[in-house]
Amino acid sequence: MMMNRRAFSTALLAGAAASLLSTRDTAATTTPIKARNVVLVHGLFADGSCWSEVIARLQAAGLNATSVQNPLSTLPDAVASAERVLARQDGPTVLVGHSFSGMIVTEAGVHPNVSALVYVAARAPDAGEDYTALAKTFPTPPASAGIVFDGDEGRLSEEAFLRDFAGDLPKEKAKVLYAVQQPFHKALLSGKTTHAAWRTKPSYYAVSTEDRTINPDLERFMAKRMGAKTIEVKASHVSLISRPEEITRLILEAAGHQG
Repeated sequence: MMMNRRAFSTALLAGAAASLLSTRDTAATTTPIKARNVVLVHGLFADGSCWSEVIARLQAAGLNATSVQNPLSTLPDAVASAERVLARQDGPTVLVGHSFSGMIVTEAGVHPNVSALVYVAARAPDAGEDYTALAKTFPTPPASAGIVFDGDEGRLSEEAFLRDFAGDLPKEKAKVLYAVQQPFHKALLSGKTTHAAWRTKPSYYAVSTEDRTINPDLERFMAKRMGAKTIEVKASHVSLISRPEEITRLILEAAGHQG
């Protein structure tokens, strides 16, 4: 008898978690390497300014923070833009990704300057994995229906942006973010990672429990599969904007600056 999607997801979660937890330590049991640099990467429907609330707090804590302007053209282009910023860092660096840019963190995170990885409501594929196929084993989040294309360029409609992407922000602030969203190219979505940096680097994950852009149970699955130190934040997909204190604390922990 064929399993339904929920049963398949549960079996997939249990099997992957058991396999990975038997072969690698989790971030929770690893002493973080002290880092003073943080590189942050944005995902779809956004630009580098989406990290502003977190950047201000990291700077106040004495860290050097840089937000990558992800070109959202192809995965290799996006990874290359992050790698150029990583190469400029002096010493251990925490690499942080939101949403789609978890793909970039997973690929570029093997860079020797990277000491830890932080995923914020982000994709976290394995090497060569078809993320779209993985996501389909979980219920489809509402925001997916709001993507509109103008030729090869994709954006999120205003209605979906305000309701499903940034639903816990004041409407006035969400509309400003909507106005500056950067379009992505269809080619970006077909990219697959060739490395899974989370298999060798300490990893941290912030699940958004009210997420309507990536299914929260998919986020929990990916976090558990990688053995990440995980927090759950009652927030929309943009917890980095609506709950910057919690996200900053997780990054500081990954950088060895907690407490």
